[in-house]
Amino acid sequence: MSQDQSRHGVVYTPSTANRAPLVNLEDDEYLDSLGVKYIRITWLDYINQPRYRVVPRAYFKKLLQSSRPGVSLAKVVFGLVSLALAPGFSGTGSYHYVIDPSSFRLAPYAPGHASVMGFFQEKSPSPEHGLTVPLCPRWLLKQIVDKAQSAAEATYLVGFESEFILLSSTSPNFVAVNTMGDWSTSSKMPSGSVEYTVMEEIADCLEKARIELQMYHAEAAPGQYEVVTGPLPPLQAADALVQTRETIYNIANKHGLRATFAPRVFPTSTGNGAHTNISVHTTSDPRPTPGQASADAHFGPTLNPLERSFLQGVLSHAPAISAFTLPTQNSYTRVGDGCWSGGTYASWGTENREAIVRLAGSHRRHYFECRFVDATANPYLVLASILGAGTQALIDKTPLQSGDCDKAVVEMTPEEKTEKGVLNVGRIPRSLRQARMNLADDQELKNILGEEFVSAYLGVNEVKSLTALHSN
Repeated sequence: MSQDQSRHGVVYTPSTANRAPLVNLEDDEYLDSLGVKYIRITWLDYINQPRYRVVPRAYFKKLLQSSRPGVSLAKVVFGLVSLALAPGFSGTGSYHYVIDPSSFRLAPYAPGHASVMGFFQEKSPSPEHGLTVPLCPRWLLKQIVDKAQSAAEATYLVGFESEFILLSSTSPNFVAVNTMGDWSTSSKMPSGSVEYTVMEEIADCLEKARIELQMYHAEAAPGQYEVVTGPLPPLQAADALVQTRETIYNIANKHGLRATFAPRVFPTSTGNGAHTNISVHTTSDPRPTPGQASADAHFGPTLNPLERSFLQGVLSHAPAISAFTLPTQNSYTRVGDGCWSGGTYASWGTENREAIVRLAGSHRRHYFECRFVDATANPYLVLASILGAGTQALIDKTPLQSGDCDKAVVEMTPEEKTEKGVLNVGRIPRSLRQARMNLADDQELKNILGEEFVSAYLGVNEVKSLTALHSN
């Protein structure tokens, strides 16, 4: 078979990804045509809770005409968990949340509303960081993307798969809206049913919000469905995912249902993941060093040098990255060996759903499906940790040290594991506590993300897990 015959699928590049058009937010005639009356100034905290302040258009226009358009928010914004303060946070001080006009999108699930994201800044410059707030998730991701481009001549595209379960009741027990059928079956969405209506309305809203919908379908668990959206540059991709999840949740609520992204809802069926698809692109010709070429020729002959280094960076730090991508104890009830959830070994494989990184796509058009992610995770922090580790490996020209696993690692003999190099890193954690310990011990990843941010995140995550434990 020729290379041309083996190619398949839609090809995306950084220059052709379907970005939302830039909007002049002071153009009253245009906003009138969209029916916008209110703007939701939106942010996402460390525990992945969407938050927003609603601003009428007239006042929003005044904000845009000010010297630093934005709103004031208490500095406790990242450290407050169910009224409990994480270590290092207090109720004093305020940030200025500066509006990012390029993030504007309609919120069709709430007629008359639109949404805009921003960056947290200090109100006045500090001696150490100026206006920068190292704790800001969007700022952190932007710095990593900028570093990849400046230091490694690399850019990324990211697409997300959103799995969720529609519940018709949550008390006294969880009841799925549809217990019939299985993965992609017709019986999961019969015409005229509430689930059929909900999924079609979600699709319509995403289209109106200029978020590319690639497909939606039924998944394997009772009442489980999936929405797949197209690739975007990382910051825009995370913004679009926030809007996608809000769309799913609100449309379900409109029809009297509860949409849950919880990693494990029913103990005897599949859980909800948030598979994160990443492709690596370069503006130059990536030339490996002689030592790298010999190692890569053995472990990753189908990948280009840039992809090999990126992949090794992700795998090497996966045990610590899990603290961001699998941030709740419920996350670890989903991930296991032999159940298509990605397995527990830091491994990769071509079209292997039992590896935490599945290589997909076709010749010279690869993308990496990171399967050790769920929707309890903040997508800015998911991408900051994964792309941060991958970017540093690009800069260091790190050779790939593990091979293409053609079966589940748990099924391999000790000799096969050694030959594939999967024991070089080992396994991802089996508990949230271990994930936090791994992150605290990974000095390189802490250097990439910033000690101040990692310390703050670990404190918030621990308080969140204790709060969840006490509420059960």
